Amino acid sequence: MTVPGPPSEHDAGTATKAPKKPRGGEPAELREDALIFAENPAHARDLSDIFDVTGTSLDGLGATDAEARLDDFGPNSTPAAPRPGLVARILEHVSDILVIILLVAAVLKAIVGDWVDFAIILVVAVVNVAVGLIQEGKAEKALDSIKSMLALTAEVKRGGRWETVDAETLVVGDVVRVRSGARIPADMRLIEAVNLQADESVLTGESDAVVKTVGTVGAGAGTGDRSNMLHSGTLVTAGTGSAIVTATGPNTEIGRIQTLMAQVEPLETPLSRQLDRLGKTLAIIVGVMAVVMVVLGLFVHDYSASETLSATIGFAVAAIPEGLPALVTITLAMGVQQMARRHAITRRLTSVEALGSVTTICSDKTGTLTKNEMTARVVVLANERFKVEGEGYDPTGALRMNGARVEFDYSRDLAHLIAAGSMCNDAQIVSDRGRWELVGAPTEGAIRVLADKANFHIPHIRHAVLPFESSHKFMATIDEFSFLSNEGSFEARETGGGRTLHAVGAPDRLLRRCAFQFSPSGETVTIDRKYWEGIVDELGAQGLRVLAICGRDLSGTPLEGATELGLYDAVGLVMYGLVGIVDPPRPEAITAIAECQRAGIDVVMITGDHSGTATAIASELGIIQDQALKNADGEPQVMVGADLDHMSATELQQAVRTVRVFARTSPEHKLRIVEALQKNDHVVAMTGDGINDAPALQKADVGVAMGIKGTEATKEAADIVLTDDNFATIEGAVEEGRRIFDNIRKSVIFLLPTNGAQSLVILIAVLFGWALPLTPAQILWVNMITAITLSLALAYEPAEPGLMDRNPRNPREGVLSKGALVHVLLVSLLIGVATLFVVWLERHLGSTVAEAQTAAVTTLTLAQLAYLFNCRFLHRSSITTDVFKGNKVVWIAALSLVLLQVAFTLLPFINSWFGSAPIGVAKWAASIGLAVAVFFVIEIGKKVQRSRLANQ
Repeated sequence: MTVPGPPSEHDAGTATKAPKKPRGGEPAELREDALIFAENPAHARDLSDIFDVTGTSLDGLGATDAEARLDDFGPNSTPAAPRPGLVARILEHVSDILVIILLVAAVLKAIVGDWVDFAIILVVAVVNVAVGLIQEGKAEKALDSIKSMLALTAEVKRGGRWETVDAETLVVGDVVRVRSGARIPADMRLIEAVNLQADESVLTGESDAVVKTVGTVGAGAGTGDRSNMLHSGTLVTAGTGSAIVTATGPNTEIGRIQTLMAQVEPLETPLSRQLDRLGKTLAIIVGVMAVVMVVLGLFVHDYSASETLSATIGFAVAAIPEGLPALVTITLAMGVQQMARRHAITRRLTSVEALGSVTTICSDKTGTLTKNEMTARVVVLANERFKVEGEGYDPTGALRMNGARVEFDYSRDLAHLIAAGSMCNDAQIVSDRGRWELVGAPTEGAIRVLADKANFHIPHIRHAVLPFESSHKFMATIDEFSFLSNEGSFEARETGGGRTLHAVGAPDRLLRRCAFQFSPSGETVTIDRKYWEGIVDELGAQGLRVLAICGRDLSGTPLEGATELGLYDAVGLVMYGLVGIVDPPRPEAITAIAECQRAGIDVVMITGDHSGTATAIASELGIIQDQALKNADGEPQVMVGADLDHMSATELQQAVRTVRVFARTSPEHKLRIVEALQKNDHVVAMTGDGINDAPALQKADVGVAMGIKGTEATKEAADIVLTDDNFATIEGAVEEGRRIFDNIRKSVIFLLPTNGAQSLVILIAVLFGWALPLTPAQILWVNMITAITLSLALAYEPAEPGLMDRNPRNPREGVLSKGALVHVLLVSLLIGVATLFVVWLERHLGSTVAEAQTAAVTTLTLAQLAYLFNCRFLHRSSITTDVFKGNKVVWIAALSLVLLQVAFTLLPFINSWFGSAPIGVAKWAASIGLAVAVFFVIEIGKKVQRSRLANQ
């Protein structure tokens, strides 16, 4: 359908020219393209007004005029964001507190002359910085990937002639021609549309192609409702058309999304925030205590400067957990490998842990919670109703009535409905590497699969077609085929037969053309309109999209009358029945959502689809309590984007506490929703597959993109990419993230008492003016062997029972909770006292300094080994046979530790390096006995702590 625009410059007679932009000047209305439609958007203006303000005509711009506008307004591309140089990026990563701790530890080790450990720690620091540099730039890559969605070339009319130009040279006022398969190069207002449809799912999230027309729409219409606009980055799926460019580059809808993404500040994950806080706390403690020790050493105990420096360095080396960053990195890396086996590719290590902290999952509907494959769910005839089994475009399934399978020839009206739906249809379903793919319109695909499920495969000849258009909202064909009646059944006749008019489309448009319906006996009787209207309302209330299927026998009618106009004017049709179709929920998503809710995680649907459809799907998925729009407390569960437009940030922050479905949303709405949830102290995961989801994915604590149907921009903006596009994978990722955080917490709680006990030993020695019980080198030995053996063992711990029965932890809670911090301090004190006792005992027994120190180091390492078994279970007792099972790495680590400690006492070169000495069996037995005592004392402490928590 075409609506004429202003007359062409080449028209004769009274034709008037549209205003043109003189070289170096503008018409009064033509300003920077971002401002042209600021007050009155292009989709709400008359076409004559569009021509006027853009200074163009049906013949397009002249070459000189287009060049001038390109110079003034810039290319139709998205500008690259400025990026810091390599040095600035390195400095940014070096400023991380954990990296600083590593570097400080390396310097201290250099000061004490331990060049081997200095080199090792320096390498670890460099690797940390290198990993950060490789993984950074996620936002910049996301912005760059949007450019790939812009058309490379465009057919534009310049000076009355069509030509192909680089899409970057398009300017406001250009007249562009599009056809099926074309990528839209800019935002454009339609001049002409012939059966034109566009896939706008990347912008709106809606799975169905949008029928395009040329008439005006309301100024407040959302992106998905602007039927007279073509938007940059979308795809023409059918038909042809021409349009005037109304916005280019950053002023297009997709450009606005890029601007949103550029403005989003990247968030630190809970783990990175907590480790940063822990590192800063340790750095402050080390600094303060170092000053105290210097004062005590020089002014209280009259230590020499070298003795004071040695003690201070020993304390600092003992207190700094230099193995912590590497431990966390390795634990997360192993989590990434486990996630990959569960169909989730992690682009950033800390995102694995962040998923375990999630309190709310915001999910797009189409393709994430649903299959993005329209499916017939129900067939309603005049006297019967059938349920349709199966999901998506897979033809596996059947029509059933009262549980019994039926095929198309079950009754006269069912046979005619299936035949009409199959023949008045241009869709094809093809198998591609085990996946059923649609070629054509989604609604037609649903009917095509319905016919396959009903075992309908009758050849036919099409004589005429009226394509679907939004002006009449139905498709009609004249087909030649035949049914042969045989005692109530219907079989296909291979040759001969009459012609039938078939029509499929909107019930409101076809019901008015129908005069008849089938009776139970198969005869045609007068139509009962109220019955059919009631069924339409019933199915619509269930969130189903309803299609009417009808027809009329044309046997004996000359084919010369079979024109599009004749089909359009067809009346006196027989209503065969109605088909209710829907984009069905993923079955596994229903279970996954229930699991998330059991784990205390809210699931929120944010979609560009209509409210009714979103509400029905959300109810079926279990996201909202029922089809009502309010919960038991009278608070709304469903809200549309237009409501958000009138809400302040504070009002939205309040609304997100109860609303679980947001429909008809724009990219800005999604971004605001995520921000509102975060202001309510939620850790938010956002899922999506279209560019319209990218800004919100980037803003969320964890962005999750669909790997199969997701756009490249969405994948680049995300932290995690699902290789199976399955919401259930997110639930598995949450469980994995919780397990990983548990293991990181276990590792930190295990590792810190090593440093705490050592630093406590040095501190007490300085406080009382004793000789140092341990040298800095011996402290480094304990740190090294426990870090490379015992601490890594906890990274392999399986999930503790009941992991997904817990509520999400408080996002403000650190890696070390108050209870865990008290636990670490008490264990540090216990092991430190045990070590000092060994030093005192050995000196009292007359052992040499080297022997006493070796016994102390042995006690420290064996006590840490015993403590490892305490840490395997933080939420229950370790005095159980389970402590010996489930993690074989624990035993490998334990054996390795014992062998290294034996080498520490026996090998001469190690004795020389670290000042150790061989010790006898009695000293080993004493150390083992103290380690066992430490294990049982800690278990008593855990039991007391559990009892106190249970009584709170």
